[in-house]
Parts: sequence; C-alpha cells; structure tokens
Amino acid sequence: MEDMKDICVKVDGREEKVRAGCTFQELAKKDQHFYDEDILLAKVGNKLYELTRKIPGECDIKFLTGLDNNGRRTYRRSVVLLMQKALDNLFPGENPDVNIRHSLDQGYYCLLESDHKVTADFIKKLKAEMNRLVKQDLPLKKYSIHTDEARRIFHEERLFDKERLLRYRTSSNINVYDLDGCLDYFYGYMAPSTGYLKCFDLKLYDEGYMLLFPYRDMKKVAPFEPSRKLFDIQKRAAEWSTLMNIPTVGALNDVISSGNSLKTILMQEALMEQRIGKLAEEIAHHESAKFIMIAGPSSSGKTTFSYRLSIQLMAQGLHPHPLSLDDYYIDRDKMIPGPDGKLDLESIDGIDIEQFNKDMTALLNGEVVDMPSFNFKRGKREYRGKKMQLGPDDVLVIEGIHGLNDKLSYTLPKESKFKIYISALTQLSIDEHNPLSTTDGRLIRRIVRDARTRGSDAEETLGMWDSVRAGEEKNIFPFQESCDAMFNSALIYEMSVLKLYAVPLLMEIREDSPAYPEAKRLLKLLDYFLPLAPDAVNNTSLLREFIGGSVLKV
Repeated sequence: MEDMKDICVKVDGREEKVRAGCTFQELAKKDQHFYDEDILLAKVGNKLYELTRKIPGECDIKFLTGLDNNGRRTYRRSVVLLMQKALDNLFPGENPDVNIRHSLDQGYYCLLESDHKVTADFIKKLKAEMNRLVKQDLPLKKYSIHTDEARRIFHEERLFDKERLLRYRTSSNINVYDLDGCLDYFYGYMAPSTGYLKCFDLKLYDEGYMLLFPYRDMKKVAPFEPSRKLFDIQKRAAEWSTLMNIPTVGALNDVISSGNSLKTILMQEALMEQRIGKLAEEIAHHESAKFIMIAGPSSSGKTTFSYRLSIQLMAQGLHPHPLSLDDYYIDRDKMIPGPDGKLDLESIDGIDIEQFNKDMTALLNGEVVDMPSFNFKRGKREYRGKKMQLGPDDVLVIEGIHGLNDKLSYTLPKESKFKIYISALTQLSIDEHNPLSTTDGRLIRRIVRDARTRGSDAEETLGMWDSVRAGEEKNIFPFQESCDAMFNSALIYEMSVLKLYAVPLLMEIREDSPAYPEAKRLLKLLDYFLPLAPDAVNNTSLLREFIGGSVLKV
C-alpha cells in the first residue's frame, strides 16, 4: 500500500519516486550528492518554490544552487536575517538594528543603528555569533499574517521603514520570516535553515562594515576588491536622499501620495544639471584634455548624458563633437567568431584599435581626418565625406563601452584623455534590510526602452540580460576605478514613472516562458512603488531616453 502513495517525478532529467506529501527539502537532501553546491531552491516548470514547500504531485523539478541568480539572492537575503538575529543575541533587549545601505563588490555595506561602535572586536563577536547560529541549523519559519499586524510588530521592533512601506500594501496578508524569535519581511525566497548559510565574512569598512558573500564558488567568500570611487559616489547619493528625507521606497510613496512629487522631480533634475555643469567646468580646467571618454553599463543613460554634458561644455566656451566608438567596428565579415561560432560584438577586439588610434593621434596633431561611420545594416564601416579637424577649443565626446580601457587609446597621451564612468546607482532602499538593486533599476530601464525603440518585448530583453551582464563584468567594471570622474545617473523618482511602462510589458510574459520567474520578481518589486505620471518630467531629462519624449537625439 505504501508504494501506491509514491509519486514519480523527474529531477534534472533523473526519474525518481518520492513519497506523496514530501517536501522539496527532503528530496534535495537525498539528491545533494549530485550537485557541487548546496541546493537552495526548486523550480517546477517556470515557477520557483522554497525547499520547505511540498512537491505538488508528479512534475519535472530543477534544483537551483547559489550559482543561479535566484539561488544567490535567496542565500544573501537569508544571511541578512542571520546577521540580524545575531545582533539581537549580542545585545538582548536593545533592539539593535543594521541599515544595509547598498551593494559594493560582492557584499553589502552596513551601518549599525546603535550606540555600540563598529570595531574589530564587534566584528569578531558578530561573526562568531553568526557562525554559532549556523551550526545550530535553526529553521527559518515562514508565516502569513495580516498586514496591519505586521506593521504593529515592525513598529514595536523600531523597523520604521518597513512599517512605512507596508502602509501601501493592498494585500490583506503578507509573509514574514521568523528566525528563533527574530521576525522580518523580505522580498523573495529564503533558505530553509541557518545550516545552509556557512559561507560569509564581515570586514570593517569606512564608517560601517561589509557583509561579504560567495559569488562563483559558494564554498568561499569572493575576494573583496571594492571601487573606492564607486563607494564614495554611492555614499554621496545616500546622504542626499537622506537630506531630502527620501531614503526609502516608503518615503517616496509618502511624497507621491501627499501630492508633492513635482517639487521632488524639479529638485532632482536641478541637482543632476548642477552636477553635469560642475563636471563640464572640471573638464574645461583640464586644458590638455581633448578626448572625453564616456563608458558605463547598459541603460546608464550614456547618450542623454553625452548630449547634456556637451551643452554644458559649450557653456564653458568649448566646442564638443560627439563620436561613437561603434563607428570603429571592424567589418562583420572580418571579425573572428568565438568558440561558440558567434561574434562577440562587445569585445574590444571587435574595434579597429589601430585605425582609432591613428585617427585620434592625427586629430590631436591638428590634422584633417576623414571620419568613419558604421553601417549596421550592411555590417561595414563606411566613409561619407565627414571631415574633422580639432581647433584649440574643440573636444571629442566619445561614447562606448571600452572608453575606460587604455588598450583602446594606447597611443594617446594620458593628459589628453578625461575618462568618465556613468552608472545608475539608485539612492533608494526598499527598507532597512533590503537595498534596491542598481542592476534591477537598469534592467527595468532597458525593458522600457527596448520596447519603445527596438520593438523588443520584455521576454526578449530578459532573455539576453545575463549575456549583457557578462559583457559588463568583462569589459566595463574592471576599468571603472581608472576613471577621472564618476557620474550617477539614477533619479530618485524614476521607478515610480517606469512602473507605468514596465508593468504591462512584464504582464505579457506567460507562465510557460523561461522569463516568467524574473518577470514575476520584477513585478513584485514594482508593486512596492506608487505610480507617478510622467507629465512633470522635463523633455531634457535623462529618464526621457527610456520613456520617450526627449528633445535630444536619443
């Protein structure tokens, strides 16, 4: 009779029998030897399940580890709850809280909201307590409670940002996680127990400390190699949002619901224009700088930024000329395919470096140069009689993903180059323990822009995003610290505007699509934002590059 209670499932292609009603975790423990890393999530079709959930009958199951994006997020969320519980244990009755400001390298920058100082001894004790809890293998229990009750609990725990955010939840109930009496609300899946969270580290950094995670190998913490320039610009952004009293999504929702969003939009746009103006002034003081090299990851707003910087450079008495590195692509039929037989269009080897350096050197010497244009339809570089010569006040504003890589401009004197790294480094956090991912912000920007300018649906954009990210890690991020200036293109209000465009696009993705889990995750993220109509967004705003309506040629 027991055999009749068994059900047949497929697990990553293996046929297995399991007891009806058993959890994914029970099956994962039995099958763990098939995987190099700990199993953290289950996937059935295109739906994700926590391991504590029961297997829903006969199905095809795929187990996910921390090497999968969703598994990695699950691991990091769970370690945050582990850290909060450890703090509660170290300082009982004090309700100490940690504010996770933003990601940095493969970790989170944390500030302790307490009278206790962050010292080497504090770090040692906190890490020891976290490790003790890992050895205890305590369960992370999940409960569904009424939203009003959750708000009351978080108010008592002095988690006011979380309480504030939940004011705008329309659902009656929410899921909270309980780690041995430490309750919190997270925005995604969690590990079953602390025993899964063996690998992390803590390091003193700036005024706080870093909570560090594994990345490509879940058995060891990734080396901490932070960009100090990136950290400083993130820190300034956070300070500005705090000064504006809009440090979190809940605070932004308060502004929108109170009808004061126009003031916020105008102040944010004024601040961005002020920063661009100061950058132009700095460039103008570098009299030998003739090549303004701009690079940054996808959907950072490089095109709009280049136009607006050029306008500010003109106000400084300079004559800027735009140049796209795309015009120096090697003809497609001359490019060498990679091992997979495909052309890597993001590789620096796809650029005719020799011709670029020859032309730029000639321009630097005051010569007249016949400038190329790349015909993307034909896949060939063309010359259309576009002549250029640089006078005393002329500068080239060069945009392209390899702009910060000195291999691109190896013959040009260092003093002739002014390198700018641009990225959208959001100032907002979701709440105290959940930073808003800058990568998610760029992804939502790209989904909206691709649909408007390329006719690509959200499914197509999501399908290529991992490849885009891999290209950024290879071609852009390693060179960001070599820049002369960093520019943060994030707008504090933009997610509320982008929501109006992104939600319908994401809703089109069906449950049978491989992109469905990611679409569902982004929809849940956007659900925390009140919508904001774009009417008040001016027509030179960087946001217009994505939603349309810009007077600039973007």
